[in-house]
Amino acid sequence: MALHIVTEDRITPARLLAGRAMVWGGLALLLGVAALQWLDQAGRIDAGFRDWRPTLYAFAAFATLLCWSQVVRRGEMGKRALFVLPAAIFVGAMVVFPLIFGIGIALSDWNLASPTGRQFNGLDNLRQAWNDPFYLNALLNMVWYIAAIAVEYVIAFGLALLLNAQIRGRKFFRVAFLLPLMLSPVAVSWMVGKSMFEPRFGPMARLARSLGWDTPSFFGSPEIARAMIMVMDAWTYIPFMMIMLLAGLQAVPRELSEAARVDGATPWRRFWEVTFPLMLPVSITAILIRIIFKLKLADIVINITAGGPGGATDTVTSFIFREYRDRSNVGYGTMLAFIYLVLIVVAMTGAMKLTDRWTRPHG
Repeated sequence: MALHIVTEDRITPARLLAGRAMVWGGLALLLGVAALQWLDQAGRIDAGFRDWRPTLYAFAAFATLLCWSQVVRRGEMGKRALFVLPAAIFVGAMVVFPLIFGIGIALSDWNLASPTGRQFNGLDNLRQAWNDPFYLNALLNMVWYIAAIAVEYVIAFGLALLLNAQIRGRKFFRVAFLLPLMLSPVAVSWMVGKSMFEPRFGPMARLARSLGWDTPSFFGSPEIARAMIMVMDAWTYIPFMMIMLLAGLQAVPRELSEAARVDGATPWRRFWEVTFPLMLPVSITAILIRIIFKLKLADIVINITAGGPGGATDTVTSFIFREYRDRSNVGYGTMLAFIYLVLIVVAMTGAMKLTDRWTRPHG
């Protein structure tokens, strides 16, 4: 059986020049069509472009020429690049183009109820966000919501330790504790927030009146309302952290704990000096993923309190949602979303670098 031996291709100067011409020609075509499209959209010229399809077609032509040029310029190595390059171009297009369009919208005064339509206003939306007390309040609320993850982690770790122990009905409890995670946040908000905590006829309101609270209002006080949102969100996602920690506990060798027990270590010392250090990477991963979920918190807030009372329960996501839905302020809402995106990227990058340095073995 003959084997195909890959040899180095001889790339002539003319072939190399043709490959470069493909790339630059495709790029010039894309930029030219995009410029005409922008001028047509701005009303500077009348190119007859009804939508952004010409730019899409120009991008498809550029992507095709870019892939073809790899084979022309690099030969066999270029063919290998074709296994990855189309997927990379597609992912880049799905990220870059929406990002560019979003930045254009964020720098515009665009209210869907305004007869003037979309108008470029530069950094006015950024200045408005800086001076918006409701947006700053939503950012402050996110600090409280994220701080509550510490309590969620402790509860999840305790449940994971319980379910990892040899107790009766362990399989049943594992399934029972996972049930809240199977429900959508909208279902949780209606089932728990709107039904159980209904101030007049809800079962929790009746229990509160029997204990001496004459007029129970779980969402009337800012502090109580924020705490109730935290509790319902925690009830939904603590099982997620629990199952991750349980998987980590099951991967810890029991021989280490048994050796510490034989040496006379108490259960607390076995946990603090053996189990917890080994669980640190899993714990950090669970906390970081939980923070990502918490940063998207909106469903429960929108359905139960709509950010009230007085913005006490507002999250950034719910505030941006109302900016779009209630005020039809697309430009300002997009700017708020971009600011939040930048804050999340900076904060999560710093957190991951910090935790990587913390968990890296020293020696």
